[in-house]
Amino acid sequence: MPNFPAPIESRLPHVGTTIFTVMSRLAQECGAINLSQGFPDFNADDLLFERVAHWMRAGHNQYAPMAGTAALRAAIAAKVETLYGTAYDVEREITVTAGATQALFTAVTACVRAGDEVIVFEPVYDSYVPAIEPAGGKVVRMRLAAPDYRPDWDAVAAAIGPRTRMIMINTPHNPTATVWTRDDLDRLAALVRGTGIVVVADEVYEHIVFDGAAHASCAAHPELAQRSFVVSSFGKTYHITGWKVGYVLAPRELMAEFRKVHQFNVFTVNTPVQLALADYMADASRHLGLAAFYQAKRDFFRAALAASRFELLPSHGTYFQLARYAAISDLDDAAFCEHLTRNVGVAAIPVSAFFADGRDEHVIRFCFAKNEATLAAACAKLVAL
Repeated sequence: MPNFPAPIESRLPHVGTTIFTVMSRLAQECGAINLSQGFPDFNADDLLFERVAHWMRAGHNQYAPMAGTAALRAAIAAKVETLYGTAYDVEREITVTAGATQALFTAVTACVRAGDEVIVFEPVYDSYVPAIEPAGGKVVRMRLAAPDYRPDWDAVAAAIGPRTRMIMINTPHNPTATVWTRDDLDRLAALVRGTGIVVVADEVYEHIVFDGAAHASCAAHPELAQRSFVVSSFGKTYHITGWKVGYVLAPRELMAEFRKVHQFNVFTVNTPVQLALADYMADASRHLGLAAFYQAKRDFFRAALAASRFELLPSHGTYFQLARYAAISDLDDAAFCEHLTRNVGVAAIPVSAFFADGRDEHVIRFCFAKNEATLAAACAKLVAL
């Protein structure tokens, strides 16, 4: 008999297949309209594809510099300074990443040591905890209470202790579609002032803020910018989630540690796409127009569901819409989402998946980053419930 090694003790014993993969697979199996996983069902601008092809044909198909091409880092720096008034050093404070998830994981790996505590806000996006625990960090959860899902800063203050190494924030927030304000950032800054706490700011939906509100970025907050990794995503901004390209901003001392990890877990991101993105960013209307583009979809979706028995919660940013279904069913949210997918033909995400204890508030999440025909077809099914 072969002598197999002993089973490996899992670093993530409580982690299975993500709810997004589960629901997208079920939607495909059932032929349901997929409003679960957060990706568009429409294409990006043809010009972006043409620029990628241009740089490929021009021979730019080998490794880019570890931190990203100079052209793309310069374009990012220009955008950030224009929007947020902060000048990040192109050489030492901006790194192009293989998507935002890699940026988040790398920032945690670079900073968190065994026994360190990391504060997250729950419902929490599913990649945060699996980044913290393998590094030996202890997750400290702060609850965002329905229906407005605002942070309780007094509770956060009470949770901060001598082992607190990092606070991870997400605004605009997935899954709740809430948007933090400048006052929230001021409160956060006051809590971390005089400490060694690092902030990781997941701002991948920075350009999708509705109703005339402005995105409050840690990059625009002078005090927080000095201790923050600020993460963004080209996938969310330009409808190219499958390309997996993002970036991170950080002061040079933090970025030096980030790059020590980045150079070995990714090294670099594909060259022609970086050069194409640098070209595409030259027209600022392509990211500045995103809020109006998605607000129109939000409003269409909400109007189409107005006659339904769903209770629609506010959606202030992102491309997600939360809905209570208590008037329709007493099933738990996971079972209700399975029912919707199998029997109604529309897939959604149970919000309990974003809570460690599976807290079920009978709220589900829809993604409206879809063509209007897709949304209309889905809403016709949902209104009939």
